[in-house]
Amino acid sequence: MINRYFREISVATALLCVLVLMAIFAPHFYEGQPLLSRLTAAAPRLLVAGGMTLILLTRQIDISVGSVFALCGVVGGSLLAANWPMGCVVPLVLLLGGLAGAVNGALVAGLGLPSIVVTLATMVTLREALRLAQQGVFVNLPERVQWFGLSMNAGQAWVCGLVGVVWVLLALVLRCGAAGRFLYAVGSDAEAARLAGLRPRVTTFWTFVVLGGLTGLAAVFQLVQAPQVDPAMGRQLELEAIAAAVVGGVAISGGRGSLWGVLAGFLLLTCIGPALTYLGVKPYWDKAIQGAVVLLAVTADGWRRCRPRIESGRRKTG
Repeated sequence: MINRYFREISVATALLCVLVLMAIFAPHFYEGQPLLSRLTAAAPRLLVAGGMTLILLTRQIDISVGSVFALCGVVGGSLLAANWPMGCVVPLVLLLGGLAGAVNGALVAGLGLPSIVVTLATMVTLREALRLAQQGVFVNLPERVQWFGLSMNAGQAWVCGLVGVVWVLLALVLRCGAAGRFLYAVGSDAEAARLAGLRPRVTTFWTFVVLGGLTGLAAVFQLVQAPQVDPAMGRQLELEAIAAAVVGGVAISGGRGSLWGVLAGFLLLTCIGPALTYLGVKPYWDKAIQGAVVLLAVTADGWRRCRPRIESGRRKTG
């Protein structure tokens, strides 16, 4: 049991240590309103990390999520600025995100193209198209959009609560549903999955669609937090999502990982920046420490895979 969930347990332990240290040396870290604000700001990125986990489980990758996030945000913000009702804008943004994911999925699953090449192309295309269309101009949102028209505290609670509900549903589907078993099977061995009666290409296609839809939903939750939409929003979002998944125990080679491990990894990486601020450490150490955590996680994973072979070789030579 411990060996199976070694990474998840290790990350959760590291997160607990950080939280305990903050409780001892910087108890103001846990003040109610600032803590809720930090969680709310991170909530949209958590959804994208969850979708990225599904993609990585199938042995694929999507580095276009930042651009899709920005596209959905700008389009959704423009519709809201044109006095479209929120109830109409949200489904359209989800559809737009799903459509962007469907394009990636069709090229990867249908034509067999490498996912990193396809999503690199769509990332650049969408980002440059937004840059040309907006020319750096922000989209101003109506006041009714802020926090769904509620008070800030109530709106923040709604954002965190809704993201939590979506996360639990994803975790249940991944662990208990047939779709989750399909993802693990395809990521572990696509050919064996095909011989077992599954359809790896169909599974891969719909996984990209789901990631696109989750990215669109994340953009909606981002829209309600600010009075303007930045057309450059979402930069480095793909790196943050992949880092959270890798630290949380998801194998880049596919077929292994859990959303609860990703949650722990995401919270650990998200805590580093605010923790440094509360401890009086210069903020430029944030990315350096995050990079070191990711490198340590990947190195530990590689060591665990290589250790049986090393021990076997020693026994043979001994």
